Amino acid sequence: MAPQALGRDDAAGAGRLTLPIQTGMDAQVRELMERLGADAVRNSDGTELPELVHELAAKVYSTYFVGRGDNAWADAHPDEATRIFLSSDRVVATDESPLAIDLTASWFAEQVRPDVTCDTARWWQAYDRTVGEPLSPAAWRLEEDGHTVTVLEPQAGHAYTVSYLATQTWDPTQMYNYLTNGWDQDPTRVKEKPFDVRHEATWAHVRAHLDGWLRDHPEVDVVRFTTFFYHFTLVYGPDAKERFVDWFGYSASVSVPALEAFEAEYGYRLTPEDFVDAGYYNSPFRVPTRAFRDWISFQHRFVTSRVRELTDAVHAAGKEAMMFLGDNWIGTEPYGEHFADAGLDAVVGSVGSGATCRMIADIPHVRYTEGRFLPYFFPDVFHPDGDPVAEANESWLQARRAIVRSPLDRIGYGGYLSLAVEHPDFIDRVEEIVAQFRSLHTCSGGQRPLAAPFKVAVISSWGRLRSWMTHMVAHALWYRQTYSYIGVLEALSGLPLEVSFLSFDDLREGVPSDVAVLINAGGTGTAFSGGREWDDPALVEAVNAFIARGGGFIGVGAPSDHPRDGVTFQLADALGVDRETGWGLSTNRPLEVQPDHFITADLTASFDDGEGTPDVVVTGHRTQVLDAADGQVRLAASHFGAGRTVYATGLPYNADNSRLLHRAIFWAAGAESDFERWAAVDPRVEVATYPGGQLLAFNNTLEPVTTQVHTPRGPRTIHLEAGGQQWLLGDDA
Repeated sequence: MAPQALGRDDAAGAGRLTLPIQTGMDAQVRELMERLGADAVRNSDGTELPELVHELAAKVYSTYFVGRGDNAWADAHPDEATRIFLSSDRVVATDESPLAIDLTASWFAEQVRPDVTCDTARWWQAYDRTVGEPLSPAAWRLEEDGHTVTVLEPQAGHAYTVSYLATQTWDPTQMYNYLTNGWDQDPTRVKEKPFDVRHEATWAHVRAHLDGWLRDHPEVDVVRFTTFFYHFTLVYGPDAKERFVDWFGYSASVSVPALEAFEAEYGYRLTPEDFVDAGYYNSPFRVPTRAFRDWISFQHRFVTSRVRELTDAVHAAGKEAMMFLGDNWIGTEPYGEHFADAGLDAVVGSVGSGATCRMIADIPHVRYTEGRFLPYFFPDVFHPDGDPVAEANESWLQARRAIVRSPLDRIGYGGYLSLAVEHPDFIDRVEEIVAQFRSLHTCSGGQRPLAAPFKVAVISSWGRLRSWMTHMVAHALWYRQTYSYIGVLEALSGLPLEVSFLSFDDLREGVPSDVAVLINAGGTGTAFSGGREWDDPALVEAVNAFIARGGGFIGVGAPSDHPRDGVTFQLADALGVDRETGWGLSTNRPLEVQPDHFITADLTASFDDGEGTPDVVVTGHRTQVLDAADGQVRLAASHFGAGRTVYATGLPYNADNSRLLHRAIFWAAGAESDFERWAAVDPRVEVATYPGGQLLAFNNTLEPVTTQVHTPRGPRTIHLEAGGQQWLLGDDA
């Protein structure tokens, strides 16, 4: 059998595709569904399903909003609106006169307002940030305007803030859609107000509303919950632009009933500071406190228990229940211990990279997963000067690597179809992408590709709870401070490896016996490198012992960074490198670069460490420096006991770095002799081998590549077009 090229409908068939549809486009909808082979349709936020759905031989998804979209109820029950903990700006007292602090100076007045109806002495907190202590309620006063707090006797030179409970008066996602799409010009649009199911009256209303909706929509096959109860932290500034966004944030999951229930269950009170966190709002980069971990667990159990009531109702109506991994997803925690209790059939989420793709595809306890591909059909991309094809290419080439290793069951798009059809070149590209996606299922025979015979574990403070989620801020957005580390996750998402996620608590109990290589990547003091977690000698002992017994360890950036007892990296002895903070400048630490090494054998250009980590130095004679600049180590390998370690100052995602990490893992595992069969010669091309003998080669770039791949019958030379993929089947493999 000759090599089979993919990208043609006759090879890939139809199905596995969800398209957004809208009214007034019946002819175009029919044409596109037939052309693209779509077997499901959906509406998007702000649109209704057209009557056409009754005629289509397709599964019908409908978005359903649990905590918004009913302003009549919200207006009638203002005390049951969702709440959020916010902080004022820092204000420095220049003298000892009473100090006025405007709580709302940096927040969007149409979205949030101070909750003056609660017990402000209990749920508000003035703070002296200079000494790090709260003031007594008697030391401050709320003024009649409802948004000014006066610190009565401040200390000159001290900085003060006020943390307070605020009412949310506009749902953040609907607000984004409203502003992005210019809905202020449409008199039929309303600003949707969120409400909280912690209140029993609201919960009873939500349950009854769903029952009625299910009866009234017999045409709907899949209820696409978008999502449930609590929105991730997304607060706008006075300019109506995002001021603070944390896709993992729990600051908007609060209410007085919930806080009181927490105290009754856990036996201690939470304070505003437990949520405001000095203005960091428990960012996932912060090493989590006991209080924040407890709150996540508390809300996770509550959310999943009430989601189960909704999914039971959906199933009783003969429909499927799907969750969108976004918007109000807080508390669902797809990798949490209670997610299985939610009773969901499927999860759909936005795919912007390989890591976000694996984040969705690896979710347990559902029957199928679906990726909503980019770009979203919104006017910020689909306009006369926009280039949606470029965004589609970037999204697909990164996501495909992950889909090969952990296949999504379905893909789809969202937004307004009327915008997409104005870009016929984009529709052409979607047709190619969909065909390639289907072929991954068709030609693989439904089997996953083989993986190396050892497991890799990424370690952080979060462990399994944040599987494939580390270093994300606002989903897949780029940040200068993170790209040098999230590149590790991006590379791993498409490598032929079984990857798990462990917490430092897991390691204290002993590294699992099936793990061959640990990876610790992140900046100084973060939850991902560990920060204060490494102040525990038991953790250092456990990891050192694992390596010494023959384990592998890869550190990127500031692994185990926590200055103590003569070293900055607590694993400096095993890594063979440490970071010089200026305390040891009198020490001479010569280094000699050894450029020829198994790890660097495939580098086609100089090593790219992104933002890098400065002042890393050699600590012992076992260290092999593989790359250095200005007398500073950038890449190194070392032996420690029977084990091996690798260190890199940064590792942004690109083809060379993905290959370098691939080699580093095999070297650290002592498996370098087996590496050849898992990789193509050219790093731009990756390969996947299946149990049935099929082999898939795919080009991760937008330029043609000719390279050699390893097959059971020996090396084969193949040519791949830009972004292309090719199967070798039967005798050709």
